Order: sequence, then structure tokens, then C-alpha cells
Amino acid sequence: MPLKNTGTEQHIKDTAKRVLFAEGKLHATTQEIADAAGVNRTALHYYFRSRDLLIAAIFQDAMQDLSQRLASCMTAELPFKAKTENIIAVFLKDMMAFPYQETFLVTEINTLGKQLMGNISSAPVKLYLKEAAAEMEKGKIRKMNPVHFLMNLFSLLSYPLIMAPLYKKLFQVSEKEFRELVEERSGIIMGLLFKQG
Repeated sequence: MPLKNTGTEQHIKDTAKRVLFAEGKLHATTQEIADAAGVNRTALHYYFRSRDLLIAAIFQDAMQDLSQRLASCMTAELPFKAKTENIIAVFLKDMMAFPYQETFLVTEINTLGKQLMGNISSAPVKLYLKEAAAEMEKGKIRKMNPVHFLMNLFSLLSYPLIMAPLYKKLFQVSEKEFRELVEERSGIIMGLLFKQG
């Protein structure tokens, strides 16, 4: 049996990520992904025996990337407010590049549940929540369970992108106008989460 070419395997995963997360073809078939990658379907099945295995591999990569971005942002040697601004900037940049990734992750989490989320470390989150509690004691953030603060942050970041097709229709805005709205979110989110002054 020939050795697998990890470059080809990675190329298939990168292509699938582009098709699913950037182009929004969440129901793309293995044939569509193979065509986009410039490989035949037999080659795709050599690396990933089924669409489900390919999806699981992409999900694992996406969750690993998410976990690493969170850890990097949350453990940075920055004041809490600057750290939060950094989280927003990093996530908005990623979400603009891959606007359908959040929808994909939510769908897969709700379909396959805990079995796909084994690589997420809670240590950076615990550190960030501890810092949030300290900021609340200083009066810089309204007092609440720090978990609510972090859920608010994530919701304010991801929900507009998950609901983007509906919002574009509801608000009668173009793709360009919607991107401009998303780019404005950083300041709006910071204004909602932190007390002014």
C-alpha cells in the first residue's frame, strides 16, 4: 500500500474549509470538494473514507484553531480591556474570512455533541473569567456572573454572522454594506460590555 501524501490530504482539507466556511456550501458533496481541490473522488476517499470522516477532520481542525486562538488571546500579557479588544479583532478577522464557519461549528456541535470537542482547554477561559471578575470588582464592568460576560462577548461576535442571510434580507443591505456593519462591531461590542469613563 503506498504512503499517503500529507500535502494532498492537507490540500483537500484546506479546499473543503474554503468551500464550506468561505463559500458557504455547507452541504457540498465529496465530488464537489474533490473537483474544487483538483483531485478525483477516489483520491479524496483514499484520505477520508467518507464525507462524514472529512467533515469530522475539518471540524477537529476548526475547533483546534478556535481553542488555540482563544488561549493565545486570553493568556496574552495585556490589560483586560485590551485583551478583550484583541479577542474581538482576532475573531472578527477570522469570521470575515470564513463567514460560514460559525454556522458549521454550531451545526456539527448540535449533531455530534461532546465527542467532537475533546481538544478544548478550559484553563485559558478560567483565567479570563477570573480577570473579568476582578474588573467587575473595580467597577469597570457591570457585576454579573463572569460566565455571562464571556457568553455575551461570544454572542455579540458570532450571532450576527450566523444570521447574516436573514439580516441582509431584513435590513435590505448588500454584502458590502453588511461587511461594513460587521467591521463596526468592535467598538459597539466594547461599548456594550464596558462601562464608559
